[in-house]
Amino acid sequence: MIGRVLLTAVLSLWAMAAASAADLETTKKDKAPEAVPVKDVSFFLFSDTQISYRYQFPTVSPGVQILRPDGSFVSREAPKQILGITHADAWAYGTNFFALDILKSGSQFPAGTTNPPGSIAAPAFSDYGNTEAYGLYRGTLSLNALTGSKAFAIPGFVKDVSLAFGFDANSQNDAFGSKKRDVVGGLNFAFDVPAGFLNLSTHAYKEWNRNGFNLQPDRDQSFDVVPEFELVYNFPLAFTNLPLSITGFNNIVLPKGRGVQNVADFAFNPKRGVEFLSRTNLVLDLGKLIYDQPNRVDVFIGFQYWLNKFGNVETASFKGTEEKSFLAGFAFHVF
Repeated sequence: MIGRVLLTAVLSLWAMAAASAADLETTKKDKAPEAVPVKDVSFFLFSDTQISYRYQFPTVSPGVQILRPDGSFVSREAPKQILGITHADAWAYGTNFFALDILKSGSQFPAGTTNPPGSIAAPAFSDYGNTEAYGLYRGTLSLNALTGSKAFAIPGFVKDVSLAFGFDANSQNDAFGSKKRDVVGGLNFAFDVPAGFLNLSTHAYKEWNRNGFNLQPDRDQSFDVVPEFELVYNFPLAFTNLPLSITGFNNIVLPKGRGVQNVADFAFNPKRGVEFLSRTNLVLDLGKLIYDQPNRVDVFIGFQYWLNKFGNVETASFKGTEEKSFLAGFAFHVF
């Protein structure tokens, strides 16, 4: 029952690119034009690529649960190891962000399918953890840059308003067999803050997915178009006299329906609730601290809270929808 996995690095780098683009656009408009040699001209105003690793525990999965002796259910928990590559850039008219994560679960969340043994697909269940690949793209086009004006800036409040768009895609080799595809489109607001950045995106959100527990042909799901919100922030903690920052995001997806039309499959596809995902990281620029070379190596710790995971609402007999987990990892800025 896989859904959105929005990484702190994912949205933070994207917002950093947006903030850099807005700042550089303002600087460019405030200064008189200067002659620049062609060899010094770069297409990108900002560019950063990272390779990262993080360990996260405990994680839960909707419907994966343990039956207690008293007849009640409790969520089954498992660790996850995540290897990721992310890229963010800003150019004259906007930003681009791409991320790809490979997530490996502990054996508590097994690989396998619901296809019967002997079928072309893998036989029933395996005793090792499942693996997921999750890709994400977000882009923006600055309305100030497109209009050659500052009409979309409110000094002291908003630096820029941008068109925002993107998509997510994943694949996972567990019984649910998620094959999520979604597209988003809307507006991004870059707020005028004294240091760091604070960005809010408001999107229309459309998701397609797969549910391996459904009967054919309702394994393929199509959800309603609903509003989605992404709030991303990064603030330096200058008062510590260390290269520390606090970075994170909050993500809200409103109820998106059942995803299927067949009444026989309603048991595995209840109406989704409001999904809320929040992650906050404390990040130390280790390269700057030790080698006085910033933006080379970061280490971080964090906390994640996920309510109604993937939109699923908890009941007395359906657990694994509320996640409270800790994480730690590191990231290398490769170029």
